[in-house]
Amino acid sequence: MTVSATKPSADHLMDTPLPVLINELGVTLTDSPITDRAFFGAVIVQRKTGELRLTMPTGRNELEHDTVARYLLAQALGVPVPGLPAPFVTTRIPAKQTEVTL
Repeated sequence: MTVSATKPSADHLMDTPLPVLINELGVTLTDSPITDRAFFGAVIVQRKTGELRLTMPTGRNELEHDTVARYLLAQALGVPVPGLPAPFVTTRIPAKQTEVTL
């Protein structure tokens, strides 16, 4: 799915089994090499095509993986969902930014 495509409803985003949802949306799911416990995942919008890539750390429990994946997809697609509690923070990096320094 591209960011400009029709977005799912919040109910569909939250109720559809995650593998089915990822397939329906055409999202590419990859394992992240980032091992920092404070990193929960990221959605990358491919600049030229608008396609979404969801990258998640390995070794997290199923509930955490599922919840964060759905939340990140909701943020990327503009689907209104309640925010996650502290200490979770979502950061948007402007599309024109090509270098990130941590």
